[in-house]
Amino acid sequence: MLSEKLSLSAYVFILILRELTICIMEENAQNENRKKSGLLWILIALLAITNGVTFWMYWQEKNKAANEIVVKEQVIVERDNVKSDLLQLQKDFDNLQTNDKTLQAEIEAKKAEIAQLLVDAEKHKGDAYIISKLRKESETLRQIMRGYVRTIDSLGTLNKTLIVEKDNVLKELDSEKGKTTTLSKEKEVLSATIQKGSILSCSNVMAKGVKFKSGGKKETETTKASRVQKIKVSFTLGENKIARAGEKTVFVRIVTPDGKEMAKNYDDNYRFTFDKSSGYFAGKQALNYANVEISGVTYCEGKEPLVPGNYIIEVSCDGVIIGGTSLRLD
Repeated sequence: MLSEKLSLSAYVFILILRELTICIMEENAQNENRKKSGLLWILIALLAITNGVTFWMYWQEKNKAANEIVVKEQVIVERDNVKSDLLQLQKDFDNLQTNDKTLQAEIEAKKAEIAQLLVDAEKHKGDAYIISKLRKESETLRQIMRGYVRTIDSLGTLNKTLIVEKDNVLKELDSEKGKTTTLSKEKEVLSATIQKGSILSCSNVMAKGVKFKSGGKKETETTKASRVQKIKVSFTLGENKIARAGEKTVFVRIVTPDGKEMAKNYDDNYRFTFDKSSGYFAGKQALNYANVEISGVTYCEGKEPLVPGNYIIEVSCDGVIIGGTSLRLD
């Protein structure tokens, strides 16, 4: 019986031990599963964080790329606008025409500058800084062109006025041609007309025959041709603010009653040009012209003795006849 009880006890002990072992093993398995489960959640959490960061970075890059595309498109649109403005500006400059050589040379230089800006606009079409710079330069050129337009309009208005006045004067001169008694009036009309330009005006033209006494120091007036030694011509150059200041040489041309030009000698030293013609002068005087009224006197003489009759006297400066009168000698 004891042995049976011992056997039963041993069997029970084995069963208990087995159960304990099973329990311990199950508990160990559960612990191992819990450890694996914890690691799995950690991995899931890390994966979620990584995916979140990756998605955020992708979204940032996508927005950045989209913004870059928008900016690039805006730069291209601005480039096209600048290019269009430059092309229009080029046409506007092509329409600028003037007879002023200096001004025309400036216009040609600006046209070449516009052509280079068009090349730069095409070359740097994606560069926002360059396109912005080209925009400013085109606006500056636009302002310069407007200044040229105002200048050309002013010159055109002045030229048209002078042309009309010149035509009127030429018509009057043609109608009065041959009438030497009205030459002074014609010259005064011409002087009053061209005073608006750079041509000097001449007034108070007076001529008289003189002879000299006391060794040439004292002069007296005479109307006798046989006694006249020189013809004294006095004149006044008018005020002109736009004429070139400086030394002005005034020439006096005298046509004798027999239609000859009076001159001390008939060589190149006594030849001068006037109104696109050339002739000989009887006297000349250099004056320092300062754009204000100034008077002058010159003594004229010829190679041949003077003869009675009417002497036609013309005063020229800067290649233009600007005044005149006549003198009658007996």
